[in-house]
Amino acid sequence: MPLVLEGLVTTLDAAGSMHLAPMGPHVAPDFRHFQLRPFPSSQTYRNLQAHPEGVLHVTDDALLLAQAAIGRIPIMPRAIPAQSIRGYVLADACRALEFRASAFDASEQRVRIDCEVVHLHTLRDFFGFNRAKHAVVEAAILATRLHLLQSDEILTEFARLAVLVEKTGEEREREAMALLMDYVKSAKEARP
Repeated sequence: MPLVLEGLVTTLDAAGSMHLAPMGPHVAPDFRHFQLRPFPSSQTYRNLQAHPEGVLHVTDDALLLAQAAIGRIPIMPRAIPAQSIRGYVLADACRALEFRASAFDASEQRVRIDCEVVHLHTLRDFFGFNRAKHAVVEAAILATRLHLLQSDEILTEFARLAVLVEKTGEEREREAMALLMDYVKSAKEARP
């Protein structure tokens, strides 16, 4: 079974602007290739069809992951030009894997995009394991499942995760958890 790595992917849209999305690709242990699995309706998929290059970022910024998951990034993070592809590297990521998409398979509910890593950046040390950061990542994933799960089910799980954030997190993790909680509550109130 492949390892799923929660990260952020940058791609270029039709105008050449950076698009940022959370992704959980299946990653080979050697980090030389991985498989993205976006939905066919996603902007990331459309971008990669038009320009099959991007950057997968490993980050410990749980707030940015949460913001990207629900499409509420108030200010795009600072980015620098990639070295081996036409694209952007998030300047505050821990690692960045520049890639080229080598194969697309749209025969299932989620598109399978095989990617080959062409350049690896090590930008800074990874913070390390922290229960609050992991709890925010889990909450962000749940927030993207509103079309599959009941809001009350998600909010019940959020209550459990919020305890971990409160006990072991800092302000950015607390802000991320509050943002996700507000997002799910707003979605619940908007449902008929």
